[in-house]
Amino acid sequence: MMPPVKPMLARAIDELPEEELALEPKWDGFRCIVYRDRDEVVLDSRNQKPFNRYFPELVEPLRRSLPDRCVVDGELIVEIDGRLDFDALGQRIHPAESRVNRLAERTPVSLVVFDVLAANDTSLMATPFIERRAVLETMATGFEPPVHLAPMTRDRELAMEWFHTLEGAVVVVQPEDQRADTITGLVQPI
Repeated sequence: MMPPVKPMLARAIDELPEEELALEPKWDGFRCIVYRDRDEVVLDSRNQKPFNRYFPELVEPLRRSLPDRCVVDGELIVEIDGRLDFDALGQRIHPAESRVNRLAERTPVSLVVFDVLAANDTSLMATPFIERRAVLETMATGFEPPVHLAPMTRDRELAMEWFHTLEGAVVVVQPEDQRADTITGLVQPI
């Protein structure tokens, strides 16, 4: 699978559907699709804009953490003093290479991975989410900081706890059979 891939986007809903759901916290960051093909690592924004130039400190950890050939979907975040800092993340998009490199040291990014779109030579775009999640969880055994697996639950009470304690106050909701190539995911302000 080669760039670009349009990621599944989310829309607000008023209430949780009754079906079996996968629930995840929403991160306050930049959406990032990562393509790894052996030594090559490409970071793209959700609008297919290249991110490698702005987040050079993430390339080596991704080489160490991800399988040789894969495409993953996640969120770039900056954490300062135990809190996500979207403004600090936004400052990382700068035209001056010297500033980008200085900020890479001062405010390094992490990637929270929440989906896998391809593994080895197999596209998983039409695969139900719950099966993609199982592939991702196996893949995540090789993750090391600053690459992290996003938590996921089916427990609505735990999702409510995330809603009240995590920043952003949004929980991403998707049916377990949701395909990655569908038009939209769901976001629920529980």
